[in-house]
Amino acid sequence: MIKFNHFNFNVFDLEKSLKFYNDALGLKPVREKNAEDGSFKLVYLGDGLTEFTLELTYMRDRKEPYNLGDLEYHLAFVTDEYDQFYKHHKEMGCICYENPGMGIYFISDPDGYWIEIVPEKK
Repeated sequence: MIKFNHFNFNVFDLEKSLKFYNDALGLKPVREKNAEDGSFKLVYLGDGLTEFTLELTYMRDRKEPYNLGDLEYHLAFVTDEYDQFYKHHKEMGCICYENPGMGIYFISDPDGYWIEIVPEKK
C-alpha cells in the first residue's frame, strides 16, 4: 500500500506564506524541522481533517523570489463551502483565474503558486 504524504512549495518569505495559508485556507503548522546550521526551515501545514500536509521550505540565504516557470502544476482543495471561500478569496484579492464553465477558480499565494478551489460534488 502507498498513500500521499505531503507536497512541497519553496517560499521566499516564510512568515508571509504562513499568514496567507492560514488566512486563505485555514492551514496551520503541524510540525517543523530546522537545519542544524540554520540554512533552511521546513514547516508542514495541515488542514486538521486529513494526514496530507503542505511542506513550505524556506531557504535562509535566498536573495530573490523563485522562478516558477510556466506554472503548469498546482495544488487543489475541495470544499463544501465553495461560495463562502470564493467571497473570502475575492475580498483577499488572491483569485488569479476563474473558470465558471468548470465551476472552479484558482488563488495565487505570495510566491505565485496556484491553488485550485473545487466545489464538493453532491
